[in-house]
Amino acid sequence: MRSVTIAAGDWGKLGADAARVREAVFVRELQIAAPFVSDEADSDALHVVAYAHGDAVAAARLLPNGAVGRLAVLPSARRMGVGSLVLRALIEHAAHRGDACLRLYAQHEAVPFYLRHGFSTVGAPFYEAGVEHIEMMKSLDAV
Repeated sequence: MRSVTIAAGDWGKLGADAARVREAVFVRELQIAAPFVSDEADSDALHVVAYAHGDAVAAARLLPNGAVGRLAVLPSARRMGVGSLVLRALIEHAAHRGDACLRLYAQHEAVPFYLRHGFSTVGAPFYEAGVEHIEMMKSLDAV
């Protein structure tokens, strides 16, 4: 996608834009209850938001323990590489701060996306907020 910029920062800086993307994807599109979309961990996380033509189109967060979460891309920006830009930004930040590995809980449909970025599945699928997920991990020693 052309004209995409990536911003990284705290919830105070990027929270409003990240929340709008999450609301559109998780609550309205996937019908996930709003309390599962944001939590107290947002205040300690590094947030990455992708902007296209000035509008937030994707967002994700990286927790201090190396957990990636809340990766969401608006339908209009999907299959254009925006999610990959956001995930790569989180991977780079984690590697820069010295994280040994990253972990996440991927929705079933997103597993191929994360596999393409070097994540591998761990354990068995489970349900969270009514949606099937599986834990995935990525070692950062080769990043």
